[in-house]
Amino acid sequence: MKQIFLGWLLSVLLFSTSLTAQDFRIACVGNSITYGSGVANREKNSYPAQLQAMLGKGYLVQNFGLGGTTLLKKGNKPYWTSDEFRRSLESRPDLVFIKLGTNDSKAVNRPFHANLVADLTELVKTYQQLPTHPRVILLLPVPSFYADSNSIYDPVIRSSIIPAVQQVAYETGVELIDLYQLFINREDLLPDKIHPNSLGATVMAKRLYEAIQQETTTAPDFRKILNGKQVISSFYGYRQSSLQWQGRTIYIVEPKRTAKGRPWIWRARFWGHEPQLDIALLERGFHLVYCDVAELFGNKTAIAAWNQFYGALRTAGLAAKMTLEGMSRGGVYVYNWALANPDKVACIYADAPVLDLKSWPGGLGKGPGSAADWELFKKAYGLTETAARNFKASPLDKAEQIARLKIPLVHVVGDADEVVPLAENTALFEERVLAAGGHIAVIHKPGIKHHPHSLPNPSPILDFILRANGYKLNFATLPAPGSEFRSGAGWFEGKDWWQQNQDIDSLLLAEKNLDIVFLGNSITQGIGGKRPNVSYKPGLMAFDAVFGSYRWISAGISGDRTQTVLWRLQNGNYKLAAPRLIVLTIGVNNMGDDSGEEIFEGVLACVNWIKTNLPATKLIVTGPLPAGMEKKELRRQQYETIHLLLENHKMPGVIYFPLHKTFIGEDGRLNPDYYSRDGIHLVEEGYKIWAIELGKIIKTTLAK
Repeated sequence: MKQIFLGWLLSVLLFSTSLTAQDFRIACVGNSITYGSGVANREKNSYPAQLQAMLGKGYLVQNFGLGGTTLLKKGNKPYWTSDEFRRSLESRPDLVFIKLGTNDSKAVNRPFHANLVADLTELVKTYQQLPTHPRVILLLPVPSFYADSNSIYDPVIRSSIIPAVQQVAYETGVELIDLYQLFINREDLLPDKIHPNSLGATVMAKRLYEAIQQETTTAPDFRKILNGKQVISSFYGYRQSSLQWQGRTIYIVEPKRTAKGRPWIWRARFWGHEPQLDIALLERGFHLVYCDVAELFGNKTAIAAWNQFYGALRTAGLAAKMTLEGMSRGGVYVYNWALANPDKVACIYADAPVLDLKSWPGGLGKGPGSAADWELFKKAYGLTETAARNFKASPLDKAEQIARLKIPLVHVVGDADEVVPLAENTALFEERVLAAGGHIAVIHKPGIKHHPHSLPNPSPILDFILRANGYKLNFATLPAPGSEFRSGAGWFEGKDWWQQNQDIDSLLLAEKNLDIVFLGNSITQGIGGKRPNVSYKPGLMAFDAVFGSYRWISAGISGDRTQTVLWRLQNGNYKLAAPRLIVLTIGVNNMGDDSGEEIFEGVLACVNWIKTNLPATKLIVTGPLPAGMEKKELRRQQYETIHLLLENHKMPGVIYFPLHKTFIGEDGRLNPDYYSRDGIHLVEEGYKIWAIELGKIIKTTLAK
């Protein structure tokens, strides 16, 4: 093996001298998922291709995926013997993503699982020893929803493949990205139950983009803290230190690369339980810490111990503010400490939290309580039974005080929680916090009891924490092509996003002296116009009736978001067409992933591009049309946030034209005569009203 490697290395060195210098080179090593099997238009929609589009100039992303291949040298189709492997080594990479292991879960390969760690370790080192000494990142396999236990089998992925990859990451020090958790609740993105489709590939590309763009700094210096007898171990692939400190057990888990600013999360209780959020934050450069103060129920002694620990962590170099994580009774700990140290908390994540100690462990409400823990609680606070029953120093009792701290709060709760009843804890707490002007988001799990905690895919919690700490990337402002491919999007079979974009670009050139471009997503696409591959045009008759005297085209594409419109503007023929007027209606498809503030910034990015590059073109900004049938729906709340920001933002030379009064009734509900049942898409009557309202302002605008 040594002679082969030396001979190969010489050939690479000779070959590299003839290569044209490139900017940052990325090698995507993997199996059929990397190759793009199951992805429509894989040349443009595989995750390496989408990553290239997101990164743009200055990067070269190469796809070295091979279908059916194994990590194992003794597997039924080893990657080691493939041309893809050879070419990946010759590519002079600066960064290597390795996504192998899925096919190793097949029954035919299981007899060789004892070699998983050794083979992957050798593969990592082979890349690390390249002349470019690339950064290596291991990608955990996505889940398999396939039922055949002889084929790619999820229990084997979980019990054998993932632990092996994590062990190699721990022993070699290379980074990890957990793709498994990103798809565990997204079977809809794996139509054959194994391979992500093009929309799933977008999820993967975005996660890899985050890893590439992450800003890092030097690691904190824990030597003054960790000066006792330590136990060093792996926490799912990350270095964990544990020891006795000031008479208490502490844990510190270090990320592979420390994020700029040295952020951290402090878990209050139940170390290692449902760790998916902790792992996701470690991936992103957060430290994870714990200081055992059980069972003190957040009393003064517990707060004093945590104050000492906080001071030590600050001396080591961690950020001044952190995220507090409180599961179950941990809710009492994090809120009591935050009340004593409000300037040290960036946000709080509480999961099925105890907020009234009389509810649990007292059992004085609907829950069973815990007699043993009730006695510990009384002892911790020095209370008699009568005093305990009248205790008024739980977080619930201080909800208004907590609200005034203006700390962002997120709770995850099971609606059927039988141990810490929702009605006695988070429900009352949320009501009082909101009434006092505080900020709290509550994620409900219908039908779920006290367990399991967290979410299988912690992305909603993660995004909340990243935003609160200032680490959330705003994909709504990142130009990127779309990956929608389904004919149900309103186009003919096989005529995917790329075909729709090409059709629009052709029309932009073909239509001379364009008056109007209607720019947006599926709602705009429904206008139809002369689009040859759009199959569903419920708005065509209405828009023809109102705008028949103008030269206009529909530049809407189903599924489009602010970032895809921005990419189309930058890469399409809009500048060449130079229409007299653009009507921009975009943002509703962002609502599943982005906050109202982020969507506003995405809309603004489109506006700024148009005003900069098409100075003679008039612009009407509608933003997203009203969404969410009921006023209380999250989409409606996001809609209101976006439009509040648009309304109060100065946009010189732009006509802001919201349609609240047109589509929303006095009762706050969307008019059902205008909308389909999804509370997003217009029906024919809705298009009629939209065309009439737009017609009034467009005629006035173009007459000037």
